[in-house]
Order: sequence, then C-alpha cells, then structure tokens
Amino acid sequence: MQKDSLDFLRQLIGIASPSGFEWGIQEVLKRRMRATCDEIRADVHGNVIGVINPQAKVRVMLSGHCDEIGLMIMHIDDRGYLYFSSVGGVDTAVISGQRVKVHAAGGAVFGVIGRKPIHLLEQEERGKPVKMHELFIDIGAKKKKEAERHVAVGDYVTIDVGLEVMMNNLVAGRGFDDRAGAFVVTETLRRLKGRKVKVGVYGVTSVQEEIGLRGAQTSAFSIDPHVGIAVDVGFASDFPGSDPKRTGECHLGKGPTLHRGPNINPVLGRLLEATAKKRKIPFQVTAEPRATGTDANAIQVNRAGVAAALLSVPNRYMHTPVEVISLDDLDNASKLLAEFLVDFDPAQKFIPGM
Repeated sequence: MQKDSLDFLRQLIGIASPSGFEWGIQEVLKRRMRATCDEIRADVHGNVIGVINPQAKVRVMLSGHCDEIGLMIMHIDDRGYLYFSSVGGVDTAVISGQRVKVHAAGGAVFGVIGRKPIHLLEQEERGKPVKMHELFIDIGAKKKKEAERHVAVGDYVTIDVGLEVMMNNLVAGRGFDDRAGAFVVTETLRRLKGRKVKVGVYGVTSVQEEIGLRGAQTSAFSIDPHVGIAVDVGFASDFPGSDPKRTGECHLGKGPTLHRGPNINPVLGRLLEATAKKRKIPFQVTAEPRATGTDANAIQVNRAGVAAALLSVPNRYMHTPVEVISLDDLDNASKLLAEFLVDFDPAQKFIPGM
C-alpha cells in the first residue's frame, strides 16, 4: 500500500464517528475525493458523495459506511460519574477498562470506563457478564455540576484507540467496520483518475449503517442507481473460536470476499468474479442465504429495485477496539472495483435469466 494511502487510513481511524455523529469526518472525505471526482456533495443526512462522469445515463453506486459503533451519555450522577448506553452493537465484555473520549460541545474529554475491581467482587459475581448500566465513565470530576461544565447528556463517546501496524501487513484498530469500506470507496475513485469510464460512478461514504442502514437508504434514493455495490467488512474464520461451518471460510490476506445469495444480483455477482479472474485479483466467496446486514440490503430494495452486490474486507474481532484486517485485502478490493468499472458495459442487463 502507498504511504499516502496508509496515512489516509490512519487519519480515518483517528476520527470519531459513531452513528449520528458523522459530521466531523465529512471534510476529510471530501478533501480526499476532490483530486479525482467531477462533483462532490454532502447531503443533510451526512452522506458524502463523489461523482465521476456525472453526465452518464447509467449510474453505479459504491457505498462504504463511515460510521462506527459507540456510546452515548444517558445520566450524570451526583458524584460526576457518567452512565451510558450503546449506539450500535457494543459488547460490554470488551469495553470495561477502556480509555474513552467524550465528544462534548467544547471538545473531546478524556475518561475511562470503570467497574468494581475483581478483588471486591463477591464469588458469585465473578465470571458473570457485566451489564451496561453497571459500567460508568470516570472523567475525574468531583461532582455532578463540575462534570456538567464539560460534558452533557446526549454526548457521544468512542473508545480511544488508533491504528497499529502488525506483522504480515496486518493492521489493528477500532472502527474498521466500516472505515475499511469508506477507504476502499475513496481509493477506487482515486484508481479511476485518468482512466476511461463509460458509466457514472457515485462513491458514497454513507452514514448511520450501524443503526439501520439509514444513510444508504437516503443516498440511494437520491442517486437512483442502476447498480449498487456495498463495501463492508466480513467475518474472518482464521482465528481460534471461529466456525466456518456457520460463517463460511474466510482468511485475512487471501483477497476481498464476494458473496452469493438473495441480496446479490446473480448477473452482477458473476461479473465481479469474472473481473477478478481476468485481472488475477485474489478473492474469496461466501454464502449469504438471507438479506445481509449491510448497505447492499438498503440499496437492493431502493425504488423499483437495484442490481446489488456486496464486497467485503475480511475482519477479525468485529465490533471490538482491536479489529484486525489486511492492507493487501484493502488494496485488492479497490483494485477489483476499479477494474470492474473500467470494463463495465452500459448496455449490460441485470435481469436474471435474460
């Protein structure tokens, strides 16, 4: 991966963007798209849309959501401790003891998620899963009024970790679900610079996927695409405790994953696989026997229906602060999409069997 691209990925991971709080990431995404797109816009929902070849009659939408899971302050007690609830699917087992940032009106406030030490737990309490309402954030305040001078009910909270490079071209960090997808979409637009494309390409960094695919729904309605490809992360099966019998077999570093199932237009799915084989781009395949919990679901049922597909970046430890992905898989995902778009024939029909 180019140093410039890795720096951009690190920048994306460093920006807090829980669902409903994506505004801070918009300018970074727009700056990245500016060098490659003919048009760039952001809508009232928070989606950023970069367009190449906007005059084309056939429109292809790429969507990678830029929001992440997080927390929200629900209550401040008399001693200044903050109680919270989840924004998206947060596992309480992995957030206890974490460093956090409370994103307040006056700027980020550092805190830690505390709980009773193991030494003080009764025997019957040990080993039991902690409930979210039993956890709290300590920002160092002595009382409620002092805490309220810095934070407020309704403020968003994110785990305070960034990106770290590991062995074998792997990286770890929070929020790869789905900064990986937003990154692949913007990298695809970059790869298309100076190349002839016969269709309109609409690269969307969508919002609020973690609470119901909401940004994909509104942006797809606006764009009215003929083809839509969601880029997200998928469950890797190459770590202890995973079960490929349930999720399919998927390994980091062996290429992005293409999917087969009712959420995937079969014609589009075959074309993506054919492009990967033609360009000798490594890829994996997993089955999706029902609607996926990704932007591909919302895009497929937009208006009168869209030919949809899903491209996934294999991810270990999803929805934890230590998600792990491969930089090689990111590169190959954007390469596959770029080559697919260069080869795309606007006359292609996507009605199965015709």
